[in-house]
Amino acid sequence: MDVYSYVCVLLLCSCVVLGKPTLRKERVHHDPLELIKQANEDNQSFQFDHEAFLGKEDATTFDQLTPEESKDRLGKIVDRIDGDGDGYVTITELKAWIKRVQKRYVYENVAKVWTDYDLNKDNKISWDEYKQATYGYYLKSSPL
Repeated sequence: MDVYSYVCVLLLCSCVVLGKPTLRKERVHHDPLELIKQANEDNQSFQFDHEAFLGKEDATTFDQLTPEESKDRLGKIVDRIDGDGDGYVTITELKAWIKRVQKRYVYENVAKVWTDYDLNKDNKISWDEYKQATYGYYLKSSPL
């Protein structure tokens, strides 16, 4: 072997020996006091936050997962929220994520109830159709 080959082998061996493996960042707070210090005014009910963060349907799905599966999926979601990929979620990134989830929920909800309100199936909802779909029972039972 020539000198060039020895140098290449030496560099390759040093890279293998001195190379640092990529470590996965831990996303779990292990210090319970760190979380207790934060203000909490929701009377121990985290359902609203859960649904705001994930969306109503995904929140229901997460309720049925094991803790390990839930942690893994939340880690993937955090990676999606972290827009600049720096390993941290900023307030701006979190607000953008929550707005996106809420907007998706509104669109899905409108699509679900549209057929209930569009009684004559003309792809338009008139005031009379809205009143009938919303207050139909009361309108029928009213003596007026």
